[in-house]
Amino acid sequence: MKALLVYPEHPNTFWSFKHALKFISRKASFPPLGLLTVAAILPEKWEKKLVDMNTTSLSDKDIEWADYVFISAMTIQKESVRKVLSRCKENGVKTVLGGPLFRTEYEEFEAADHIILNEAEITLPAFLDDLEAGKPKHIYSSSQWAELKDTPAPLWSLINMKNYASMNIQYSRGCPFNCEFCDVTMLMGRKMRSKSAKQVVEELENLYLHGWRGEVFFVDDNFIGNKNKLKREVLPAIYEWQKKRKYPFSFITQSSVNLADDEELMKMMVKSGFDAVFVGIETPDENSLAECGKIQNRNRDLFACVEKIQRSGMQVQGGFILGFDSDPPSIFSRLIDFIQNTGIVVAMVGLLNAPKGTRLYQRMMSESRIIKLITGSNTDLSMNFLPKMNYQELIEGYKSVIKTIYSPKYYYKRVITFLKRLDPLPKKKFRFNIYHIEAFIKSIWYLGIKEKGRFQYWKLFFWSLFRHPRFFPLAITFAIYGHHFRRVFEIT
Repeated sequence: MKALLVYPEHPNTFWSFKHALKFISRKASFPPLGLLTVAAILPEKWEKKLVDMNTTSLSDKDIEWADYVFISAMTIQKESVRKVLSRCKENGVKTVLGGPLFRTEYEEFEAADHIILNEAEITLPAFLDDLEAGKPKHIYSSSQWAELKDTPAPLWSLINMKNYASMNIQYSRGCPFNCEFCDVTMLMGRKMRSKSAKQVVEELENLYLHGWRGEVFFVDDNFIGNKNKLKREVLPAIYEWQKKRKYPFSFITQSSVNLADDEELMKMMVKSGFDAVFVGIETPDENSLAECGKIQNRNRDLFACVEKIQRSGMQVQGGFILGFDSDPPSIFSRLIDFIQNTGIVVAMVGLLNAPKGTRLYQRMMSESRIIKLITGSNTDLSMNFLPKMNYQELIEGYKSVIKTIYSPKYYYKRVITFLKRLDPLPKKKFRFNIYHIEAFIKSIWYLGIKEKGRFQYWKLFFWSLFRHPRFFPLAITFAIYGHHFRRVFEIT
């Protein structure tokens, strides 16, 4: 068999970092980890090719070569999936779909020959067995959860690592919390499942042997879902491997805000090479937190929590949501103040949406407020239900938040706020690459000369260069991020 694995095109949104990637001549932020793992599950004797449409164009020759085209996608890639399916059908090549998009919207893709739902470790082998017997079914699903000890390492040989800004790895699945708007527990369950420390180290070594040096993203939805195992087994193993290999990687991950409650865990993460964590803060309004069941964020000083994580040596990237039923008219100014005062440089502010299958979707359905399926975009001003707040007031308030926090004056000020707070104790060797020179030169031209906010750029430039030279590379990185955010939201 010849298997072509296709990752559809990802539109330009907040997390695409498309405009920032141009500074380092990279084509995408991360490779398609799911497809690389699926490739490892497929029979070893099969021929395999991978086309990431975010880095390489998909040709008819690629499609014609294959016996089966395997497509994995998220909701935001829906339109690209339709185009790929159409092209496969025109060329008479069978298709196999899997991934988060199809978990709840598989009925939208009847043109596909086979649909593999739930976790590939469970359902893909069943499809392969039936294929071998000559009787493959249209849909495969299972209520079982996979044991991650059975998950193979990704086939990194299928990609060109030079196309990407970062590599990725998955340690665990699931989340112990159950926020009303979130589909993680539907997709992954509430019980934490994780790989062994040995598996994690082997995957890091595999990346290292394939020549990767730089950032690695632990894609877990909640990396600290099982704190005891992390502290007892996994982080010590990662630290020893990093020390042995002279710290070739820096790590970023996602975590719930209760990370701030465990100083030992934060110290171990920083010691192991973690320098950034994405936290779902959502809102500074206690009533809205109660409404969405965000129990881990309630009855705590969120500002103090962010500050504790920052002072431990990690950047906090924050997720925020507008559009809760409980949001008061003052929520827009309160959110701006919270983001500015905490120094959260990378602040993803989105409008509330209800993914199909979530508790929020069920509630909105019962109240006859659902109007369409979600787009999956965090920048297109769309909502798939009728909000309680006047829609126009909500949209204008949302725009005011985005325009403020990513305007050069506010954005660069926030960068300085964070760098002042970042504890200088964790000494990490800066790993120099040729693309750092390229990014530095481009930043001077585009941000220091061409952009309207160039005064703010030079202010940060000289402040970090002369007063905090250790943070100078990070300051330039943030400046480039800001350029991307302004371009995405079309802020001048």
